Amino acid sequence: MVKHIILWTLNPELSEAEKKEVKAGIKEGLEGLVGKVPGLIDVKVNVDGRLDSSNADVMLDSTLESAEALKGYAVHPDHVAVANTKVRPYTVQRSCLDFEV
Repeated sequence: MVKHIILWTLNPELSEAEKKEVKAGIKEGLEGLVGKVPGLIDVKVNVDGRLDSSNADVMLDSTLESAEALKGYAVHPDHVAVANTKVRPYTVQRSCLDFEV
């Protein structure tokens, strides 16, 4: 199995209300991919409870069957649609950690 962890920083020009709406959209979009993307086992998007010591706004914690499944996830049309409409337009920084478990 493979863990795929992403941290995003939202655009600081967004209002707090806009950030809340964007976070909800990211969560709904990414968590909704389970059952649609082959090899995607689990997705959790953390958008709440952020402490002031954090330097990221949103965390994706996903589990996939294999490194090959991760490659397929990256280009799957449903994932690309979520990334292009709900994530990329509103984020300014992305960090990724992929590892086998």
